[in-house]
Amino acid sequence: MTRIRFPQLTKPTRKNFLRYALLFVLLVIVLCWSLAALTLVALRFIDPPTTAVQMERAMQATIHGKPYHKRYTFVPLTQISPHLQHAVVAAEDARFYQHHGFDWHAIQLAAENDMEGGRVRGGSTITQQLVKNLFFGTSRSLLRKGAEFTLVPVAELVLGKQRILELYLNVVEWGPGIYGAEEACRNWDRTSARAIGRDQAARLAAILPAPLKRHPVRMDHYSALILERMRQVGW
Repeated sequence: MTRIRFPQLTKPTRKNFLRYALLFVLLVIVLCWSLAALTLVALRFIDPPTTAVQMERAMQATIHGKPYHKRYTFVPLTQISPHLQHAVVAAEDARFYQHHGFDWHAIQLAAENDMEGGRVRGGSTITQQLVKNLFFGTSRSLLRKGAEFTLVPVAELVLGKQRILELYLNVVEWGPGIYGAEEACRNWDRTSARAIGRDQAARLAAILPAPLKRHPVRMDHYSALILERMRQVGW
């Protein structure tokens, strides 16, 4: 009697498993990047209801059992004083209107300063900071940097400088639970973003690098530097 032989099923090898796992991870990364890019396109017309930083702060407060009160009011760029717009650009990204998302000169200076063992000087542009604020929060990793690097040109292309500045001024962290120019002006100076003065604007811009630690009234030195930069540009 002839025995019927069935083909033997090969067991999945470790190599195949790693290959499929890698493909799955790559697919997830592509989908996440595509979603972020589409979100940037939508933000040309829609104001963001929240950001990664805002969600991160709320989660941190919940984990540590601390109270958290978010103050976030989005206002058009026309309702933000030119003094504050200029102060933030002078403080955070002096070449904002000249570059296309990356300030390579500032990045080079930051790298040289870091290698020399001096105080680390940031080289991130306003566009880079906006992308990080919207999608990545305050975390630091090579993966985040890579994703940020690819999304910044998309933001520059689909949003344009005025919308980028409008979004940044409205979502940036300006203190514990304080987001955006309107709430910053009301909390720190008891006025609106439209009515903020030149000196007050410089003090507010001075706390942006460390908004949870700095206070505008203690920013005499930094605000003076910002005012000098504004004067040099003609603002």
